Amino acid sequence: MEEIIVFATLGLSLLFFIWGKIRYDLVALSALILLAILGLVPYDEAFMGFSHPAVITVAAILVVSKGLENSGIVDVIVALMDKVGNNITIQIATISGAVAIASGFMNNIGALAIFMPVAIQMARKHSYSPSLILMPTAFASLLGGLTTLIGTPPNIIIASFRAQSGEAAFGMFDFTIVGVVVAVAGVLFISLVGWRLIPKRNSNQANEALFKIENYITEVIISGKSALENSPIKLITDDKELDVKVLGIVRNKIRIHAPSPYFILIKNDIIVLESNTDVLEEFINKYQVKLVGNKDFIASTEDENEIINTEGIVQENSPLIGQTASSIHMRSRYDVNLLALSRGDRTLIKRIDHEVFRSGDVLLLQLRRNRISDTLNEMKCYPLAKRSIKIGKPRRILLAVGLFALSIIAVVMGWLPVAISFTLAAMGMVVSRILPLKNLYTSIDWPVIVLLGAMIPVGQAFETSGAANTVTKLILSTADNLPPWGLLGLIMITTMLMSALINNAATVVLMAPIGVQIASALTLSADPFLMSIAVGASSSFLTPIGHQSNTLVFGPGGYQFGDYWKLGLPLSLIVMAVGIPLILWVWPL
Repeated sequence: MEEIIVFATLGLSLLFFIWGKIRYDLVALSALILLAILGLVPYDEAFMGFSHPAVITVAAILVVSKGLENSGIVDVIVALMDKVGNNITIQIATISGAVAIASGFMNNIGALAIFMPVAIQMARKHSYSPSLILMPTAFASLLGGLTTLIGTPPNIIIASFRAQSGEAAFGMFDFTIVGVVVAVAGVLFISLVGWRLIPKRNSNQANEALFKIENYITEVIISGKSALENSPIKLITDDKELDVKVLGIVRNKIRIHAPSPYFILIKNDIIVLESNTDVLEEFINKYQVKLVGNKDFIASTEDENEIINTEGIVQENSPLIGQTASSIHMRSRYDVNLLALSRGDRTLIKRIDHEVFRSGDVLLLQLRRNRISDTLNEMKCYPLAKRSIKIGKPRRILLAVGLFALSIIAVVMGWLPVAISFTLAAMGMVVSRILPLKNLYTSIDWPVIVLLGAMIPVGQAFETSGAANTVTKLILSTADNLPPWGLLGLIMITTMLMSALINNAATVVLMAPIGVQIASALTLSADPFLMSIAVGASSSFLTPIGHQSNTLVFGPGGYQFGDYWKLGLPLSLIVMAVGIPLILWVWPL
């Protein structure tokens, strides 16, 4: 009976993970509470997962990663990207390699967020679609995470499972031989062949705005001086110079969908438009209309410093998700105007102030120049403007790198466990003011922490109830005629498919007990099975929802859901072809 309850709970959780309407941390927490109420997780152990070393380590590494970014060391690397030549293959290879290296030692989402504006700048400067470089950059951040213990949360979880099986936990560089070779093979494929498989999603005239995003939905209001007053909508739709689509009209707070071309516009009508940022600016200047909210905002801030427009992409842990600009009173709460919204290749039909925000949405915001960093950080949005390179002071760089290096040395030499070592490094970043105290908690991806803390007891219930043993027997029965390497391949494929649909940390929590039990049933070493799961979990290349890195580039790249597998499938096959023989060589059965 317990086994059936666990299967039902996990099955329901997986459906909610795939559905994506409820955030994954809430789904995991709900599964934990349900199993506790049903008696499969003891009450006094329900929240023990939050004190698990893997959870503490992930939180500490996120803080250290932010500290490294603040020190200026990453900005030095980013500045070197401007010296790359004109060849697109070399450009993709260089930025993918840099992201992969950075992702081995810092949070891969953070590494991607730093390099993403540079990639877009590079694409615009050399007149090719950003879609050709953004997906390779995102996939490279995943490949880089394979190379070290701290490169990605799945590696940390896998290390803890090895410790639970009676062996010493995997060390800092136990993943490196397999990870580096797989990452190099992956980056080479992406750079030489893979980018050619990606559809071009944006036009690429050389004189486009630096960060033009397709399918912006925005609103303009007809003022008394507008050439559109008392004119039909046909005046806009027949304008061959401007590629603008009229989605609707708002008059007296009533939305008119798909108005007739002969609908006459009057003063104070709000026009809901679809356009890109360049055309929007031309439209405003040509017809003398105003962005909704623009006048009031500027009037209220005229004594402050310069008001500018900037673009940001909504993070997966943003407080905006599930809300609308209207429901959270965005202008009064964050002191910004939402001017437009872009969502991948999809056209939005609601008024933007009533559109529910999602992870990966690209927002066009109006705000004070001196508040860009603080405001975007508070809203949990990554900037899509070219980074203003601020080379860190040598002392700060040396101190940050020194703290980071000492934490690694302490782990490698066995002086301190990884959780303690990196917690000390995180504290050092704060005490030395490399990372401001106010950014200590905001640098932690709390949904991931809650997911891990909740899924660890759920995973234990999966194992103790006998559910994991049932799945193990099922896999073994269907793989009777497979050689050991074939069984490793089956485990890796299963993990890859799961990580394409749900969070890779949750995937590892569910797959690791199965890997250990399969090894035990065959009286083989568990190490190659655990390593196969680690590699498979971090190879989430098939969908935009499989990993935050994939979601992060979805909007700016203008991708469709089906674009990912076109590069992701051959890349996954290469990871398997290279990874399985290496695992068997480094970690023999």
